[in-house]
Amino acid sequence: MAIIIKNQEQIDGIRASSRLAAETLKYLEQFIKPGIKTIELDRLAEEFMTKHGAKPATKGYKGYKHATCISPNDVVCHGVPNDYELKFGDVVNVDVTTILNGYFGDTCRMYEVGEVSPYAKELMKVTNECLHLGMKECYPGNHLGNIGYVINEHAVKHGYSVVFEFCGHGVGIRFHEDPQVDHVAKKNSGPLLRPGMTFTIEPMINAGKARCKVDRKDGWTARTIDGKLSAQYEHTILITETGCEALTDINGDY
Repeated sequence: MAIIIKNQEQIDGIRASSRLAAETLKYLEQFIKPGIKTIELDRLAEEFMTKHGAKPATKGYKGYKHATCISPNDVVCHGVPNDYELKFGDVVNVDVTTILNGYFGDTCRMYEVGEVSPYAKELMKVTNECLHLGMKECYPGNHLGNIGYVINEHAVKHGYSVVFEFCGHGVGIRFHEDPQVDHVAKKNSGPLLRPGMTFTIEPMINAGKARCKVDRKDGWTARTIDGKLSAQYEHTILITETGCEALTDINGDY
């Protein structure tokens, strides 16, 4: 599979889908409170996507049955929505991919459930910084691998580890496209970035060891092997003529 360089029509479609994915996460903010079940958050997210003319890309993907991935505390990614009730002090990641008029938009973010510990706040802060630093490497002519290089450098400097078993990916025309976007990479490695490329950057940063284990019960939920916290933020990125655009950044954070 080759890297797809998108034309303007495709970019417009991916931008619209990406915006809706981000709006879905914004919509969920009001419901992230102690006592709500993750399966209920999943229902609310799917309802919102459907109301706006989209459908969730995860539902039916390789047998997955839900509209979102919801990953609390030590869950790194691909958390399956279930009867778990969010508790005061939890941190939770919600990952959404929309299909709108045939185009895909992919994003995730962390939420605080009530007041969380300084330990959790610092992990989320550094993880968000990792995403931001990776985005600064997104400009024409730069090597793709420099995204993972700066992410790993920043995380390790703060005493954290970067998950290498999961990665970012091309997105837009399909759910998963080339290129693979590693969050640990050698400097000046990988293909050169070109205008019209769209892909996700989605670093998963662990407070402890980098490795994950997948729950045997559901075959999806990936947890830290030591039970320590994990955090993740994700944007869909477009490489432009002069730099990049975060298509899922509706708040202007980047």
